[in-house]
Amino acid sequence: MKITLLFALLFAASSAYSQELSEMDSARYFDFWVGEWTASWDEGDGVKEFGTNTITRDLDEKVIVEQFRILDGQNAGFKGTSISVFQPGLNRWKQAWADSQGGYFDFTGDFEGEKRIFKTSMVEQGDKKIRQRMVFYNIKADSMTWDWERTEDGGETWILSWRIFYKRKT
Repeated sequence: MKITLLFALLFAASSAYSQELSEMDSARYFDFWVGEWTASWDEGDGVKEFGTNTITRDLDEKVIVEQFRILDGQNAGFKGTSISVFQPGLNRWKQAWADSQGGYFDFTGDFEGEKRIFKTSMVEQGDKKIRQRMVFYNIKADSMTWDWERTEDGGETWILSWRIFYKRKT
């Protein structure tokens, strides 16, 4: 009986520890993004645009704060900001985005393999099931790729709307 109780206590403690480690790992899942970045993308017809994205941790390191700016090109002057936070009790990431054109999005974090994703809730418009998402991938210490995608069929297929190439400032 004592051995059974001892094993049960050890199992419960190791399970709680594993869950705590898993939540700690999840809470740091977007740390790759923190830093100073230059951003570039092709608007088509040979038009290139450039911007910066400054990502910091704030509020006792619990909140990731983004300051995005377009510096050059047809959209120069555009500004956007986001806050991203890990909710330990729900074991999920949330992000709120607002920009200088009155845009606002509410995202929930997701992961697919090495991809880090923030996606909106599904919205039904007629026979369409629309969702938008940001996908971070090809993540390296000094670079990454970011895609803005949209689906109108509930996630069966995704349409690329915007691809940004990030380089870490040195």
